[in-house]
Amino acid sequence: MCGIAGLFLKDEKHSAALGRMLSEMLTVLSDRGPDSAGFAVYGTPLAGGVKLTLRAREAAYDFAALAEQLAAHLGAKVEVTTRATHAVFTLGAEDAAAAEVWLRANAPEVNLFASGRAMELYKEVGLPATVSQRFDLPSMAGSHAVGHTRMATESAVTTAGAHPFSTGPDQCLVHNGSLSNHCALRRNLQKEGVGVETENDSEVAAAYLTWQMGRGMNLGEALEASLKDLDGFYTFVVGTEQGFGVLRDPIACKPAVLAETEAYVAFGSEYRALAGLPGIEEARVWEPEPATVYFWERAQ
Repeated sequence: MCGIAGLFLKDEKHSAALGRMLSEMLTVLSDRGPDSAGFAVYGTPLAGGVKLTLRAREAAYDFAALAEQLAAHLGAKVEVTTRATHAVFTLGAEDAAAAEVWLRANAPEVNLFASGRAMELYKEVGLPATVSQRFDLPSMAGSHAVGHTRMATESAVTTAGAHPFSTGPDQCLVHNGSLSNHCALRRNLQKEGVGVETENDSEVAAAYLTWQMGRGMNLGEALEASLKDLDGFYTFVVGTEQGFGVLRDPIACKPAVLAETEAYVAFGSEYRALAGLPGIEEARVWEPEPATVYFWERAQ
């Protein structure tokens, strides 16, 4: 049993409060996932830049020194913003691929959790409220965000096993459920050159969607394809730079609630996660249908 929360803002009215609203939603869902928590927040896309989200085991890690070494290697500027055990390196888009290669080769003590023009991703072991406060989620602004509270059932309680999972630029996935064919999918994806770094079945689902979108599908089409290729029970909430999507498996045994107003779309594993949102009393509230893709995208 895990908890999922998500928000997609249709306009700028609540942008400054996005992190605060998501933090409150995750805290409400603590009993569904007390082991670890995480979230991805989408801000204004950088023009010509990329953000790399990194994680070290210790909060005292010297990310500034690592950024200096990376900048020297690239011969380019690297800006760094540190939040506890995580840091966001901002650099030119033309240097992103070389930076990722260098970091994996020269900083094995650091995990590269995400990359993209808009997304920052944070996750750690601990209660959702503790994780939210540690990374100052309530202060974060943006256009959309997804979050997860984890109760580990099939793998260890580790930061690497926490959600969200990101396997492509500005793409992330959170999942409640279990996939029965993730081992076969993992092998097939690896043959296609799509890497999966953990043993978690949810990362396989994220990688599958990345692979499909890399073949030209949009988020909605990739989710539709997953209904044929993924076996098991699942509720997914997925983020991309422009989009926010929801999908439940054909049996739909995992709880899910959607709410929509003129200002936002919100997802919660239970309605109580949505109860504190502004204007919720006027929202259209419904349970997502099984095997039905719901997705919203911003105009590019």
